[in-house]
Amino acid sequence: MRHCKKWLGALLPLMLGLAACDDFAPAGGDGNGQLRWVLDHGVLTKANTEEMPDTNDFILTVRNAAGNILYEGTYGASPQVLDVEEGYYTVSIVSVKFDTPAFSKPQYGDEQVVRVPGGQSVTVKLCCSLQNAGIRLRTGSDFLTAYPDGILFVKQGDVKLKYLYRETRVAYVKPGSVSVILNESGKEQTLFTRNLAAREILSVSISAPGGSSGVSGITVQTDTTKLWENEEFVIGSGGSGGQPGADYSVAEASRHTGEEGVWVTGYIVGGDLTSAGKSVKTYDITKNTHIALADRSSVTDKEACIAVELPSGKVRNALNLVDHPELIGRRVSVKGNLVEKYFGTLGLKASSDYKFR
Repeated sequence: MRHCKKWLGALLPLMLGLAACDDFAPAGGDGNGQLRWVLDHGVLTKANTEEMPDTNDFILTVRNAAGNILYEGTYGASPQVLDVEEGYYTVSIVSVKFDTPAFSKPQYGDEQVVRVPGGQSVTVKLCCSLQNAGIRLRTGSDFLTAYPDGILFVKQGDVKLKYLYRETRVAYVKPGSVSVILNESGKEQTLFTRNLAAREILSVSISAPGGSSGVSGITVQTDTTKLWENEEFVIGSGGSGGQPGADYSVAEASRHTGEEGVWVTGYIVGGDLTSAGKSVKTYDITKNTHIALADRSSVTDKEACIAVELPSGKVRNALNLVDHPELIGRRVSVKGNLVEKYFGTLGLKASSDYKFR
C-alpha cells in the first residue's frame, strides 16, 4: 500500500487534492477525450483474507460534473474506455455497499476526480483502502458470570447490531461515533462510546471484577487500536511471493514472465489471435488451440489480454471456444508457464490445469 500512497501523493498538487494517472496520448481530434481506469491489484490492506471480496465484483461508478452516471456496475464488466466530452469526471469504486453496522463486511474503495482534456486520453489508477471502521469485543469470564442473561449491542445512530458473547468477528461501522450497549432484563446501559476513523479497528475487553452489577462495576479496557493499512496482502498472489502455484491477475502476470507452474485468472474474452488487427475475435472462433483472457469481460484489445495455449487434452477439451462458444465472458483460472510473447502478446503456455471461478 505504501508504494501506492507515494505514487498518489506525488500527484496531489496536480489533481486538486485527489489522485489520478494522466496519460496524455492523443485520443482523436474532435475535441472529445477518452476516460480509462485501472484497479491496482498490487497491494490492498486487509486483516482477514476470507473477508476480501473478488475485485472483479467491486462496484464502479463514473459520473460527469453534473452528477450524471455514465457507468455503474461491476469492475469486471466495465468498458475498457469511455469516449467523453472535455471536462471533469468522478471515478469511484467500492467493494460492497455499506449502510449500517454489520459483521464481516469491510468496505474497500477509492474515489478520484480527473479532468479529461479535449483530444486526450486519461487513465485513472484506483488504489483501494478500507473505508469503514470496526470493533471487536472480548468478554471476560467474570462478566459472563455477572451478566449471564445480558445482551451486548454495537450501536451507531438508531441501528443496533447484536454482539453475542461467543462472537469473534469484527462488527463493521461507518467512521464516526459508535457505542456499546448492555441490555439486561430489558434495561439498556451504555458501557462506552468511541469515535472511530476509517481503517481503525478497535479491540475491547469487557470485564466485571468481583461479579458486581451495574455500569460502575464494569471495566472496559482497550487492548489495541490499529489501522489495517499497516497490514499488507498481495491480491491474486496468495502471498506466495512468485513461487510455483502463485495466482495472478492478467495485469500481475505481465510482471512475472518466465515463471512456471503458476495460475492466471481472468475472463475468457475471445480467441483466433492469428487474425489481423488489434482486437481479439469474440465469435465464430475457428481455432481450438488457444484462448484470450483479460481482467475484465468487456476487454477486446489484444494488448490487454494474455494468450493461453490449450495443449491437446483435458484443458483444450474444456476451454476451447470452437466447441464451447458459451464460455465467452466466463471467469477461469488456468495453470501454465508465463512467456513474454505468444501471438504477439503476453502468453501462458503448456497449460496443464484449469478451474472455473
